[in-house]
Amino acid sequence: MRFWYNPHHITWLIDFATVFLMGIVHGITPDEHTWPITFSYSIGSYSTRGGMRAGLYFSLAFTLQRAIASELAYFALAGFLMKPGAEQIVYVIVGVVMLLSGYFILYRHKTLHLFPWLERLTPALPTDRETVPVKLALIHGFIAGWGTGAFATIIYTVISPRMPSAWIAFMPGLLYGLGTLLMQILIGAAFGRWIERQRLEEKAKAFIGRFVAGNTLLIGGILFALAGIAELLDPALADWAMPTGLHVYNLDSINVALLLIIVVVGGAGGWSIWRAMKRVHDVREV
Repeated sequence: MRFWYNPHHITWLIDFATVFLMGIVHGITPDEHTWPITFSYSIGSYSTRGGMRAGLYFSLAFTLQRAIASELAYFALAGFLMKPGAEQIVYVIVGVVMLLSGYFILYRHKTLHLFPWLERLTPALPTDRETVPVKLALIHGFIAGWGTGAFATIIYTVISPRMPSAWIAFMPGLLYGLGTLLMQILIGAAFGRWIERQRLEEKAKAFIGRFVAGNTLLIGGILFALAGIAELLDPALADWAMPTGLHVYNLDSINVALLLIIVVVGGAGGWSIWRAMKRVHDVREV
């Protein structure tokens, strides 16, 4: 019982609960590193279960990365993540991976296997037979996790360094990732459910999934890479923000990150869905 009444240990419990709640908020609010990827692969799976797997795979890799970074922060080895330009480099890398994935899905009708050994470790799923296997979200999740933000900065500079032992220093990042995972599974399921509920034949759903996922990843990848390069050339862009008056994380200001979400998910994703649905209905009428 002494464990529970020791104020130092109570602080750990509060920290753990805090980072888990932070992860939930991060997972449900529009975020440039989560929503575009989860949206693309969830729609590409054209099913509720596939959407859940997309959110799960992305967030599992994201959680692993955050746990690693949290452990590094304990040893004061995560400082490079907060250096100027680090976030922009992640943007460029994420963008390149996205656009390559989108290009292969859209124009080559095949899968881009960046790390075949990693993909073989995941169980085979029915959706993996299509041209948009959700297991690719693993790669995106691990890369995107190296990006930083307000929550990540708090974890790396405040919470992880004051963990009492290296044996549990990974826990803040792990719990943050698990909070994100919970919400991304639900969001992925919602995206997948929407396409599943459309009264379409399997062939039509497969076409829509491939067309929407491919376009969203391709266009989103180009925009992410360009945004990263632009902010590297002009660091002031990274700090540009227009307050919205909303006291909601990720919605409190209009900045480059929010614009990326709107343009990629709302613009490229929305246009791709409209265009794909129109093509399917045009074929039906012929």
